Amino acid sequence: MIYTVTLNPSVDYIVRLDTFLTGTTNRTTSEEYYIGGKGLNVSYILNQLDVKSTALGFCAGFTGSFIENQLRGSGISSDFIKLKNGISRINIKVKSDEESEINAQGPYISESALEEFFRKIDNISNGDTIVIAGSIPKSLGKDTYARILSRLKDKNVRIIVDAENELLLDCLPYKPFLIKPNRRELSQIFGVQIDDDMKIMECAESLMKKGAQNVIVSLGGDGAFLFAENGKMYRSGTLKQKVLNTVGAGDSMVAGFIAGYDQTGDFGYALKLAAACGNATAFSPGLADRNKIEEVLFELVVSSY
Repeated sequence: MIYTVTLNPSVDYIVRLDTFLTGTTNRTTSEEYYIGGKGLNVSYILNQLDVKSTALGFCAGFTGSFIENQLRGSGISSDFIKLKNGISRINIKVKSDEESEINAQGPYISESALEEFFRKIDNISNGDTIVIAGSIPKSLGKDTYARILSRLKDKNVRIIVDAENELLLDCLPYKPFLIKPNRRELSQIFGVQIDDDMKIMECAESLMKKGAQNVIVSLGGDGAFLFAENGKMYRSGTLKQKVLNTVGAGDSMVAGFIAGYDQTGDFGYALKLAAACGNATAFSPGLADRNKIEEVLFELVVSSY
């Protein structure tokens, strides 16, 4: 079984306007609601690829019920800890001449609720996969991801981490199967400007020496690198279509890699499906559907070195 962890899921309220002016009343041209959170995005794309997963995390209030109902309606299993107080957060995404976001904090998570969550983690079995993605709520310690992985260290569980800075570095001693930093995140981790392929390679090799088995470095419109445990480097090509949405593109890549590797055991194909999922989401108004993924997959090329 694949488990995705989203500690602070959300309802993303997307408003579109011709222009947005502060200090006055603005009228939308359209509005949309989506459930959000990196782990949930991974589960959604996996479901499009006919790969089952269970979403873990916390939810609260009427927005938490909405999140669970949306997952259920999409055929995605969830096993959330239901918090007694507060509501799952609502994030506002303003799309106009520029894009702006207002992200809420989310509900308070007590230590007892966290312990209840840890007991669910303890039920993960040998051969399972866990995807840990996104930020940690303010009410939890920065060591929460490390605490999760420490409970799995004596099991044969495949670990995938998509997080930033210290959250990612703290997970490396647990030898994750895959991590997926982007160019900006590499710059933050190593304190250098990432302006050529050689620096990307040096940073990826350093992360592998620290424990990562495989590293995808996503480069947005410039494609992506995969530095694989078999000693090879792979690079995905790029496609020229209009970018409609960047939210969830990286999460889509993670899902595509999991599905591609599980299907074939081939790192080149896994990167190709990862890149197809990421591009398909970027070319869609929301997360990609299967038809768009298959369309993009047909056009993509992956090279190995």
